[in-house]
Amino acid sequence: MTMGTTIPLRGLGAALLLAPLTAVADSSFEVYGFGMVDYVQGFDRVTPEWEDTLRPGRIPYDQDAVGSDGQAVLSVRQSRLGVNASTMAGDSELTTKFEFDMFGVGADEGQTTIRLRHAYGEWKSILAGQTNSVFMDGDVFPNVIDYWGPSGMVFLRNPQIRWTPVSGDSTFAVAIENPGSGVDSGQDTTGPDQDPNTSGDDEYPDITAHFRQVGDWGHFQVAGILRQVGYDSPGGNDGSPDDSELGWGVNLTSTINMFEKDRIILGVVHGNGISNYMNDGGVDMAPDGDAADPDYKAVPLTGIIAYYDHYWNDAYSTSFGYSSTEIDNMDFQTADAFEKGEYASVNLLHTPNDKVMMGMEYLFGKRTANDGTTGYDRRVQFSVKYSFSSGNLL
Repeated sequence: MTMGTTIPLRGLGAALLLAPLTAVADSSFEVYGFGMVDYVQGFDRVTPEWEDTLRPGRIPYDQDAVGSDGQAVLSVRQSRLGVNASTMAGDSELTTKFEFDMFGVGADEGQTTIRLRHAYGEWKSILAGQTNSVFMDGDVFPNVIDYWGPSGMVFLRNPQIRWTPVSGDSTFAVAIENPGSGVDSGQDTTGPDQDPNTSGDDEYPDITAHFRQVGDWGHFQVAGILRQVGYDSPGGNDGSPDDSELGWGVNLTSTINMFEKDRIILGVVHGNGISNYMNDGGVDMAPDGDAADPDYKAVPLTGIIAYYDHYWNDAYSTSFGYSSTEIDNMDFQTADAFEKGEYASVNLLHTPNDKVMMGMEYLFGKRTANDGTTGYDRRVQFSVKYSFSSGNLL
């Protein structure tokens, strides 16, 4: 190329090169995720669609009915992909997040398929989209490699509109969230499970709020929820039969920092009709009374979690603890209805660098039914995870 030669700029290349440098500097775009494989060696038999993770609520009432013990599973369903983006919108930053993994649930139960985790944007004090419920405290999820995690904590990523008027070391947030009622008809042969026209009665959004305080010692959060739980029969007379109750809950959680990196994890949640927000177990509404006049009520629930994350050094760590969910069954529920789910685990994880993790975990799960029948899920899991991040692409 001789002196004075001009290279013409065309198309997108020209637009990028000629755009104000501040526009690029004010924006960021990151792609991140990990590939992960889990080898699970089970010692008991669970519902086949839930062999990849320990969920006490999915331990069958009659384990012999689902097959023989000692199943082996290799799964990549924990693998994850996500994007973070930010840009200036007026005088404030707009941040967005989209993330999914491959752990199918609901209609895709037991399949390796896309499951949406987060899809939201946040500008100033307003967040809109799907992410962790305001009633939830994501920081009490311990350093375990099992996908589903401890049963006795609030854990739900929910579509919501959230307002956070106070943020920082002290945070206050309030939201309206997507409602959903889980109803058990029990022994009522005309109840919601038996009537094909019956559906959840979700007339109003759930209202959630939390206050959070963070310090060098750790953090503390108190969260609350108010919601309507109910059902009706669209094909009946003016929606009858129908019923609804006020659901409420209080969730107290904390982490306490120990030594250089260790932490104690504690949480207790109690309420009526809040099973939909729990990580596992129970229903929101069930019939009480007798066959002549079943009275549907919001089901009381208590959940606890106590874990310890310990770091032996920069490359090795152990997490161990216990968690449970227990509901106060209504008189008219069946013998096989869920009453209590217990979860315990201990592991040894090796992280030679920030991109590689491998480890082994022993897990114990127990399900107690309304009539006292117990089922177990005891397993060993070995996992390898390789993480990546693009950094800022803009």
